[in-house]
Amino acid sequence: MQEYLPLATEFAKNHSLMVMAWVGVFAMLIYTSVKSFTSKVTIVENAEATRLINNEDAIIVDLRTIDEFQRGHIINSINILPTDIKNQKLGKIEQHKDTPVILVCATGVTSSSSAELLVKQGFSRVYSLKEGISGWMTANLPLVKKHK
Repeated sequence: MQEYLPLATEFAKNHSLMVMAWVGVFAMLIYTSVKSFTSKVTIVENAEATRLINNEDAIIVDLRTIDEFQRGHIINSINILPTDIKNQKLGKIEQHKDTPVILVCATGVTSSSSAELLVKQGFSRVYSLKEGISGWMTANLPLVKKHK
């Protein structure tokens, strides 16, 4: 091991940008791993979301804009914007703190941060739909459309 130390030091000197990039990637990997391990939000696939809806009366919260929501949403979804969750304007879902709540966005990215906020606001069973509505549509699952 001792003979590799001078080689590693020389490599780090000659390729400092690459070494910093690898350290950054490693740090982000650790951060995201710890964050997902300690999160109280569960990412669910379509099948698990369907089970929660059918067997445990889960509430579906669609975080997309009103126009996106009207073009197609999961049946019985409640449309609430992420800013409403951030500002604790929960209205329709306030009484469901002990009910499973599944957050849905377009691709599954936005819903995780809003789900974390709901946990902080006292909701005990919060889920985020993996791949969001796009994954739901790809699986050819039903959507309800509202006509103006």
